[in-house]
Amino acid sequence: MQAKQLSAGEGWRWLAAGFALFRKNPPMLTLIIIAYWLTLATVNTIPLLGPLAATLAIPAFSVSLMNAVRKLDRGQPLEFPVLFSGFRKELKTLVMLGGLYLVTSLSALGASAIVDGGMFLQAMIGAYKPSPEEIASGDFLLAAQITLILMAPVIMAWWYAPVLVAWHGFTAGKALFFSLFACLRNWRAFLAYTACALIFGGLLPGIVLGALVAIVPGASSFASTLLMLPLMFILAPTLVASFYVSYREVFTDSEPAQSESDGEPPPDAPAANE
Repeated sequence: MQAKQLSAGEGWRWLAAGFALFRKNPPMLTLIIIAYWLTLATVNTIPLLGPLAATLAIPAFSVSLMNAVRKLDRGQPLEFPVLFSGFRKELKTLVMLGGLYLVTSLSALGASAIVDGGMFLQAMIGAYKPSPEEIASGDFLLAAQITLILMAPVIMAWWYAPVLVAWHGFTAGKALFFSLFACLRNWRAFLAYTACALIFGGLLPGIVLGALVAIVPGASSFASTLLMLPLMFILAPTLVASFYVSYREVFTDSEPAQSESDGEPPPDAPAANE
């Protein structure tokens, strides 16, 4: 199995293609994503074991969301139970991915403690609330930068890994390798995709919000709510759908709209031993 090398222009179009998929069934896709957020939030409230269980479950939930978008792409009915479809196939390997992600993330955060004594690490895990002065300090910002640099390859390795495990039957190590290689090979497309997401998810809403506040002085809270809630319910499903689009464009030429059980590899999926 080989990842195709796409141009920057292809990455720029992923968000638009994701929005087109979202438009096929906006209410249900939005409901599934909100239910996913609420499920993780509820699990996280369980003392001690909650955050661990939530992290271990994220790869399986990621597959569930990709199953949902794939159904939209193939014109199949989208129903709420798809939210848990990612737990049906290769669950042991998916949980292993979650565990590895937890270990590597904590390692990256731990490395940042070298420069700030662990302040950024404690802030990220919720054990400490730094003051504005501490946040603005050079050590805190340097720790954040170190963590970001170390997490970049981790994010790339996990970008496609859950789908490669669930749909193609890859082992955890092979899925992580292929995902990292695919992202590195398509860095131009991902750079353009990131820029597009930042523009439409951050820059333009900020401009609109600023204009609303200027028109209605003193109504910044109302204007923020008026803008951010609809944006969240549109942007979040669009981003999820665009993740699927990036997989579809990088790893496959097309996926025929055939009926198949959730979690099964696509009809044109290469065998895992290729």
